[in-house]
Amino acid sequence: MLFLIAYISSVVLINYAFSTAPHLDIIWSAWGGLVFVLRDMVQARFGHGALAAMLVALVLSYVTSDPSIALASATAFAVSECIDWLVFSITRRPLHDRLWISSALSIPLDTFIFFGMIDALTPGVILTALGSKFAGVTAVWLIMAWRLRKQAVVG
Repeated sequence: MLFLIAYISSVVLINYAFSTAPHLDIIWSAWGGLVFVLRDMVQARFGHGALAAMLVALVLSYVTSDPSIALASATAFAVSECIDWLVFSITRRPLHDRLWISSALSIPLDTFIFFGMIDALTPGVILTALGSKFAGVTAVWLIMAWRLRKQAVVG
C-alpha cells in the first residue's frame, strides 16, 4: 500500500511542481525517475490495478495542476503504461527482467512525449530525465537480482 500511495502522490506532486515552477524543470525531471520505480512496484504488487492508480493520479493532477501539464502527463503515461502492460503480459521473464525491459522501452517514449508536449524538450532536461529514470530502474533491478541470488544460495 505504501508504494501505491507514494506513486499517486508523486505523480500529483511532480505535475504540480511543473505547473508552479517550470523553470526548475531539470529538478522535476530528475524526480521523474522515482515515479517510474514506484509505478513498477505498483505494477508488481497490483498488476493491472496500476492503471486505476494512474487514473486517480491523473485526475488529481488535472484538479491541482495546469491542465496542459496533466494532459501531457496523461498522454505520456498512457503510452508507457501500454508498453509496460505488453511487456508484463507477454514476456515470461523473471519480474526484475520485465521491469528493466519495460522501462527500456517506455522511458524514452514517456520522456519525449511529456517534455515535448510541455515545450521543455532541452538536452539538459532529456539527459536528466533519462538518466534518473534509468538509474532508478537499474537500482531496483540490481536489488531484485541480488535477492534472487541470495534466495538461491540459501534455498
